[in-house]
This record gives sequence, structure tokens and C-alpha cells, in this order.
Amino acid sequence: MAVRTLTIPVRPSRTRWLAARRLLHNRLSVLGLVLVGLIVVAGIGAPYLALHDPAAQTLSDRRALPSSRYLLGADEFGRDILSRILFGSRLALLVGVGSVAIGMTLGMLVGGGAAITGGWPDDVFMRSMDILLAFPYLMLALVVVTVLGPGPVNTTIAVGLWAVPAFARMTRGAVLTVLDQEYVEAARAVGASGVRIAFTHILPNGLPPVLVLATLYMGYAILLESALSFLGLGVQPPTPSWGLMISTGREYLFEAPHVSTFPGLAITLAVLGFNLVGDGLRDALDPKAAALSR
Repeated sequence: MAVRTLTIPVRPSRTRWLAARRLLHNRLSVLGLVLVGLIVVAGIGAPYLALHDPAAQTLSDRRALPSSRYLLGADEFGRDILSRILFGSRLALLVGVGSVAIGMTLGMLVGGGAAITGGWPDDVFMRSMDILLAFPYLMLALVVVTVLGPGPVNTTIAVGLWAVPAFARMTRGAVLTVLDQEYVEAARAVGASGVRIAFTHILPNGLPPVLVLATLYMGYAILLESALSFLGLGVQPPTPSWGLMISTGREYLFEAPHVSTFPGLAITLAVLGFNLVGDGLRDALDPKAAALSR
């Protein structure tokens, strides 16, 4: 007798639409999207939005206060702060996206491989990640930058390696959770291959928490890049960097506080925006919230 199997249609497009609707109904998430959108627009349109050359020095305008000529004032070399913030957003996004891509890719490979393999490889991989997590995040990045040297590329690599342990542990937990589900066991029972199970069940259902972590780590990466540049181990002058702008302007906090205040405000808004989007994305992709909305 032939056995007929019941197939339950899955509509990923409907799931994505519901998640997007829940995200847009969250006011804080919308605020985060606006802030992130402004940073992206500032980075892409920096050459067109900047009123001055970010590297042009006008010594007669050193530490000039905000005015019609310099909307956010000028720094210690007479350079337009607004223009440098706009170009600095490009660097912040570059380091953020690049480092998160490195951390997420390596972390998913390590965490997913450890969860699927199990046994002693799982113990070796995870204990290695635990050792890296034991180091303070800034110290680990400082070690990597000290070995590789300063610069945007090396800073991106340092921040990306710092993020690997968190992505590895998150991926491992998500994969183990999916592997215990009944639909995975049913797929194995009907003879589905490991590759099919991985791409059909494990990846779609295990990816949402990793994406949420990636969004949150964008803010962390921007903050860490600013910290490294502030210490002189990240981006070097005259490249516009928010952390470097704060570092060079700290000597004039009392006589010209705007030199450091506006770059610090840019970092604050960037980190806040990505954190709000990450929190909203976490709530939007919550299966319980999805079930209640149907």
C-alpha cells in the first residue's frame, strides 16, 4: 500500500511580511530605522552633502563656533566639523559592515559546524570561543591591531575577530534548537539529505537570531572602531573618524567643546539607531509574537 504524505505549505513571503509589519508598528524600531537611514544617506551622499573639503585647513578659523559658514563649527585646524562627520560616517559604516560580515561568517561556520558535528570537535571549538570571550573586548581588539598595525582594513579585521565568539555561540545554540525539532526528525525519516535539511530547515529557522545579533553588533563595531581610533590605534590622520575627532578635540573641551561634542553625538545616534533596530527586529522575528498576530 502506498503511503501518502501530508505536505503543509510554507509561505516564507507571508512570514517576512508579518515580521516587517510588526517591525514598522514598533515606534522605537521606526526611530532606529530613521537614524540608521540618516547615517547611510550621510555616508553615501557625503561628497554631495559636505559644504567643505573635510581635509582643507583654514588656520584663521581654528576652533570657530557654529555659524552660517561652519554649521557645526571648525576643529583645531580650521576644518569643517560637519563635513568630517559626514565623511566619518562612511568609515563607520565600512568598518561596521565589514567587521560584522567577518564575525558572522566565521562564527556561523564555527558554531554551525560544532553543533552539527558534535563530540570532541564541538568541545574544542566551543572551548576555544570561551577562551576568546574571557578576554575583555577592547583588549582583544588592541592585541589584533597591535599585531596587524593601524589602518581601516586592520581595524575592520580586529573588530570582526572580536565578534566571532558571540556569533559562534549564537549559531550553535540556534542550530541545536532546530535540530531538536520534530520537522527535522521527520525530514530525516523520509530520507532527506543532510544538505537539504541544512538549507531547507536549519538555515531558515536558525538565521533570524543571528541576524538580530548582527544588527546589534553593528552598533558595537562602530563604538569599538571609535575607541581604537580614540586611542590612536585605529584610523590615522587625516582620515575623518569620529573617535579620532573626539581624541584630537579633547584638549579644547573647555574653550571649544563643540570640537568633540558633535562627533560624540554622531557615535551616540549611530549606536542608538542600530540597537533600536536590533531590538525591534528581535521582537518582529519572535515566533510567539508571530503566532499571536495571526
